[in-house]
Amino acid sequence: MAGDKPISPFWSPGRHIDRRPFLQARGAITGAVRSFFAEQGFVEVETSVLQVSPGNETHLHAPRTEIIRPDGSRATRYLRTSPEFACKKLLAAGEPRIFEFARVFRDRERGDLHLPEFTMLEWYRAGAPYDAIMVDCVAVIARAAQATAIGQFAFRGRTADPFAEPELLTVAGAFERFAGIDLLATISGGEGDRAALAAAAARKVRLSEDDTWADIFSKVLVEHVEPHLGQGRLTILFEYPSPEAALARVKADEPRVAERFEVYACGVELANGFGELTDAEEQRRRFTESMAEKQRRYGETYPLDEDFLAAVAEMPEASGVALGFDRLVMLASGAARIDQVVWTPPVGET
Repeated sequence: MAGDKPISPFWSPGRHIDRRPFLQARGAITGAVRSFFAEQGFVEVETSVLQVSPGNETHLHAPRTEIIRPDGSRATRYLRTSPEFACKKLLAAGEPRIFEFARVFRDRERGDLHLPEFTMLEWYRAGAPYDAIMVDCVAVIARAAQATAIGQFAFRGRTADPFAEPELLTVAGAFERFAGIDLLATISGGEGDRAALAAAAARKVRLSEDDTWADIFSKVLVEHVEPHLGQGRLTILFEYPSPEAALARVKADEPRVAERFEVYACGVELANGFGELTDAEEQRRRFTESMAEKQRRYGETYPLDEDFLAAVAEMPEASGVALGFDRLVMLASGAARIDQVVWTPPVGET
């Protein structure tokens, strides 16, 4: 508004001194996390930011650029939305335990919990079940809290004890408890699934005629389930429905759910983990379907990384997780917004 005092840039001493305690906490947490992985026998890796494909999930959007080859020809590249493709190639190469503090990029994301450029902490264990990665997540979060000596996490009026035993809750159980919906009854792989979920959710969320099963699932999750998660202690939400498997394998004894989990604290999603899919043809099918939906919704699509699909076929059984490191630092340092815990906020947003 006219007459308002302009906001000083982030690098002005007055603003920086207010942010500096959070940035010092970031350094302490980084060291503590590295120590954890060293104790567990992990190798820290650094993978490429520029990728042939940034990922093939419908709602993820990546900045696009070009490289110019020595002969002057041009090739499209993308800034990665995750280091996942590169890390899985290293699993195929024979690395048994790896982790990375990865700079990643996502278009269409900005807010108290979102940045267009941020740090993702990602790690993988070859030959391990996905509940081993759940245990890792709890330990990493506790190490972060220990590094800052914070007693509890707090965000928007909610609190969580990072040292308490976490709540384990299936997605189906959460939908039943918080929304009164029998989620698994709407998953058969048939054409009636969307109608079944729409009928169950009709009085709980606002629906549109073009909502897919996934859209309705997401609305219920965001509006009725997530606000209750990570209250008082961490929540591990697991056994995601198979239509939301992404890069996770479907459970052998229950094909309606996948080996996927997410970790929440104070209603904030911190981590997203998988028992990794190693069926390359199934992965190709999922990617192809996701890109068709992306084209329908957004008028764009990303190529498939054929080198990645070849690596999936050679991968050992493995489990892995992506943890939003900036969000973890925010909660463990007591910051109110994610941009308080990054050394330089996004370009043009000072």
